[in-house]
Amino acid sequence: MATHPDTLRARLEDRADLLEAARLRYRALRGLLNAFFWRDRVRANLELLREVALGQQEVDATLAAVGRRAAAEGWPREQAPVRLLEEVRRLREEVASAVERRLAPGAPPGSLGEALLRLEEEVLATGPLLGRRTWARAVEVLPRNLPELRAACVAAEVFERVFKRPVPEGSLPFNAAEADELCRALPLAEAALRALWERLDHFDTSGRVRAFLERRVRRAPLRAPRSGPELMLHAAFWHDVARERLGELLEARLSPVVPREAEVPELLAWLAAREGSSEVRLAAGGAFSEGRAGLFELAAELAALSRARPAGVWNEEAAWVRLWTAALRAREEAGPDVERVREALHLFIRLRGQARTPARLFSPERAALPAGEVGADVKDLPGLVQAARAVARAGS
Repeated sequence: MATHPDTLRARLEDRADLLEAARLRYRALRGLLNAFFWRDRVRANLELLREVALGQQEVDATLAAVGRRAAAEGWPREQAPVRLLEEVRRLREEVASAVERRLAPGAPPGSLGEALLRLEEEVLATGPLLGRRTWARAVEVLPRNLPELRAACVAAEVFERVFKRPVPEGSLPFNAAEADELCRALPLAEAALRALWERLDHFDTSGRVRAFLERRVRRAPLRAPRSGPELMLHAAFWHDVARERLGELLEARLSPVVPREAEVPELLAWLAAREGSSEVRLAAGGAFSEGRAGLFELAAELAALSRARPAGVWNEEAAWVRLWTAALRAREEAGPDVERVREALHLFIRLRGQARTPARLFSPERAALPAGEVGADVKDLPGLVQAARAVARAGS
């Protein structure tokens, strides 16, 4: 009894759609490779070539699996699913033959996917026959379906969503969940953009395309990006915005301590959690030693007190306890960051505020010189915090 075509297609599940798409792509690619001016045709359709190359492994696996099943179950050759299978196989062989004919002599590639990517490189390396304008060359070298371009766009979507919206003054522009997204997006964007610039350097040895795009990186996008270069410029712009905004934020909230690159992800998550409660501790381990974590806590408390007068219910004594606890954690630390924190504490001691609450503690306009240099000889951080507290009590 013959099997109904719909039943056979149902057995293929989603692999039928994959084979249909492969058939359409193979037909189009075969036409490009067999054209008289085939290089120009391929250069104008590099996205199609890359689509076939990147999906080739899955197509080959599907052809093998469906072929085995058809043979084992005895599918009739006249049924549509079997005809589809045979046509895709035939088109694949024709494309493979055309690619082999167009490739420069050399070691044969291991698979059709590798051969297609090598053909793309050879086509881009030869350049257009009669020369083209810079933007057209950029479109050729940066097809929209580059994996690195897709990764950069995914990261840029996070940056744009977080930093494009208005934020109340003094508030973080992200919450804890978005801080985690930013931590994943930053290295993703940096690796992807670095790979895209390297691709430009590889295929455009004159450097004209790179210079052309670099002049446009800092221009704010005015419309939705469509071509590969537009997508790259869009991603690069929002990556630069994110780096600039995060740098300003970390400086405002952790000055005078300067975070290292590896410390930024954990710091962003901690600062987001600290928005809900100033009692949240920065855990040691991972990127931080115990002393380094304490130094950041101390810097965050000092920056918060010097940034603005606390709003709402505020416990001055609790703030000094947090400063003291953080100073105890950081007492064994050494280095330039510790010296800058000591200078900040000495500045407060010399220029103590006259208000009861230590808002804008380090502002000379709101301070008066004390009668004596209290704590001038104190070097350790807990001792400096004690001296600062003593000066604050004396001025209250």
